[in-house]
Amino acid sequence: MTALPLYVYDGGRAAAGFKPSSDCVARSIAIAAQRPYVEVRGELAQINAAMPKTKGRRYAGLESAAHGIYTTSVLFKRYMAKQGFEWTPTMSIGSGCKVHLAEGELPMGRLVVAVSRHYTAVIDGVVWDTSNPCRGGMRCVYGYWRLA
Repeated sequence: MTALPLYVYDGGRAAAGFKPSSDCVARSIAIAAQRPYVEVRGELAQINAAMPKTKGRRYAGLESAAHGIYTTSVLFKRYMAKQGFEWTPTMSIGSGCKVHLAEGELPMGRLVVAVSRHYTAVIDGVVWDTSNPCRGGMRCVYGYWRLA
């Protein structure tokens, strides 16, 4: 398998005055949707603030996107749909890895791709991220949000 080409970009994080943090979700959405990083990060912070505190949700209830986003929550899924994205799962429990961050395995278009403990933007077969998440084309894709 051949890994996807990489374009190193922080999504506008540094230009907005933010330091590196656990912001891969905000960065990938800003890049794929072609929206200002600061706006996306603020909207995701509001989602975290509205998130009910439960066991395992350490940062729920805080208006911050600096410690990650709960991407499996219904609030996040509604947000992505409102932004014009559609979810396509590529893996289910017990199915094994079927799609990788590799050449020819993802559709063309503007994607926000979910991999293990990370989100990355893929635009027309090119990864846009701060470092290479492909693991030589072997990294499994759990699913992706595609801009409709």
